[in-house]
Amino acid sequence: MDVVMTKQLEDLFEFLRFPSISTASEHAGDVRACAEWLVNKLEGMGLTVELHETPKHPVVVAKNKHIDGRKNVLIYGHYDVQPVDPVELWDSAPFEPEIRDGRIWGRGSTDNKGQMMAHVLGVEQMIQEKGELPVNLTFLFEGEEEIGSPSLVPFLEANKENLKCDIIAVSDTGMVAKGVPTMGYGLRGITCCEVTVKGPSGDMHSGVYGGAIANPATAVARLVASLHDDEGNIAIEGFYDDVKPLENWEREMWAQVPGMSKADMLENTGSPDLYGEPGYSSAERLWARPTAEVNGIGGGYQGEGSKTVLPSEAMAKFSFRLVPNQDPKDISDKVVKHLEKHTPAGVTVEVEVGHDGKPYYSDPNSVFGQAGQVALEKAFGKKPVLIREGGSIPIIKDMQDILGADSLLLGLALPDCQIHAPNENYYIENFEGGIKMSQILLEELAKV
Repeated sequence: MDVVMTKQLEDLFEFLRFPSISTASEHAGDVRACAEWLVNKLEGMGLTVELHETPKHPVVVAKNKHIDGRKNVLIYGHYDVQPVDPVELWDSAPFEPEIRDGRIWGRGSTDNKGQMMAHVLGVEQMIQEKGELPVNLTFLFEGEEEIGSPSLVPFLEANKENLKCDIIAVSDTGMVAKGVPTMGYGLRGITCCEVTVKGPSGDMHSGVYGGAIANPATAVARLVASLHDDEGNIAIEGFYDDVKPLENWEREMWAQVPGMSKADMLENTGSPDLYGEPGYSSAERLWARPTAEVNGIGGGYQGEGSKTVLPSEAMAKFSFRLVPNQDPKDISDKVVKHLEKHTPAGVTVEVEVGHDGKPYYSDPNSVFGQAGQVALEKAFGKKPVLIREGGSIPIIKDMQDILGADSLLLGLALPDCQIHAPNENYYIENFEGGIKMSQILLEELAKV
């Protein structure tokens, strides 16, 4: 497929070439350079731009001239990206974007530089063609989303008045399938922990001591298994107590969502079969039900061949995805109690609670939600489906709490975009559709 390199694609490619990996200290200069490029781009569009220092990476805020009586719209995005490892699995250089098969290939192409630039370039085009915007616009772009946005909450608190808005637009989520516009109105929350199971003071000979003292690797396996019953229900006492039930209209709509059939799920994942909480479809399990997952497990000898040791300790990493009305702190407490209650005899357990984030939920059929749906339909030619996202973007809930505004989650990523993985990619048609959608969105929000 031959693609003409438009000025808009050239801008995106220039943006993608910055290795703005926020988690790696050796790339701190690249993250800053990327932010400074963004400042220059936004200033060149005629916006008033400020680069705000934080304890780590800069926050960029840009505004048009604000006029009393107009709707205040904030568009959020992030210019930092994930590491590229394992680099040998990439088919092209991660920070030298290429176009192949109608897609842009490169780190950040979808998450989040491509989606974010669709909004920026849509605004630029609107200013060029009409001379002004129909709303009071604020761009808020951060460089720490991929490390949990540690500086953004304090920044929001300190700049609450400057960032005051009626609605927030975010394109950092996905479409359920190619050609199917999708608006999210919920996100799962998260809480994480790491468990260390300790036994003897050092590794022991499994023949000399096996059967007489407890094996931490066996104990950690039993703890992992204790999280679910035989049917797949989470077995932690009180875990489901506060879960917001599914609405009937949600179940009816999600049953018709393309790309969520059993065949689709198996094709997308390569799994031999489906699994999950009984009584719920895959869509319902992903978007509206909580989970308990083991993300890593280890202990004892991991090398080639046999080494008959009884390990002194073993570990497991857990994450729990949460749904509306569940509180991360409450769930963490229940998880710790569960693990302590189910600790086998002969070992001790240490639980280190990790990062967390609250679930997010808003009314998709509010006046702002309806405007978002119209923008998607006009841009992509189909009525959008409404979903709750299975992933977590904790800052969306923080913005709701601090700024008092809901977010329209207007995803432009597709299931095979391979975000966070080698060969990340972004469909050109979604980039172009996003540019169009961003302009229609501002027009529709101005009418509310």
